[in-house]
Amino acid sequence: MSIKVKTIVRQGKSLQERLYLIEVFKGMAVTFRHFLRNFLDNSKLYVRHYPEVKPEITPRWRGRHRLTTHEDGSMKCVACFMCQTNCPAKCIQIEAGERTDGRTEKVPVKFDIDLLECIYCGYCVEACPKDAIRMDTGIFSVTGYKRESMLMTMDDLLATKGAFSEEEYKKGGA
Repeated sequence: MSIKVKTIVRQGKSLQERLYLIEVFKGMAVTFRHFLRNFLDNSKLYVRHYPEVKPEITPRWRGRHRLTTHEDGSMKCVACFMCQTNCPAKCIQIEAGERTDGRTEKVPVKFDIDLLECIYCGYCVEACPKDAIRMDTGIFSVTGYKRESMLMTMDDLLATKGAFSEEEYKKGGA
């Protein structure tokens, strides 16, 4: 058995191309020129003054999660486990129980989302057949001092309100 060897022709025939340090210095010269221009006249720099001025968030923004309810206040979630199954990060944990209001058979007894594991992909929202979970809260800064504070329970998810009206949400393409 013979081994086939493929010879690759090396690019950069000229001496200037073979001395890569010249190209590195050219790049550093461009960087230094930008640095000097911005250092001497910083009036043209674009700066976000974040805590004082909040950014404009569109309805398509995937922020923190929330659970939606019907007009009578009952939860829309039917514990079908579609969001938990579709989540690539496996950050959603659901336990189902029997529903007593007669709408469906099941209701979640436990619905937890670990925000430290969540990658905010939005697959849970797309998978939900009842539009029970949304990411339209407008909350983009999720911080905490303890790991336990980053675990959103069912009560936390139900208490979080949406940042947009239904018309804005539907028009935003969510």
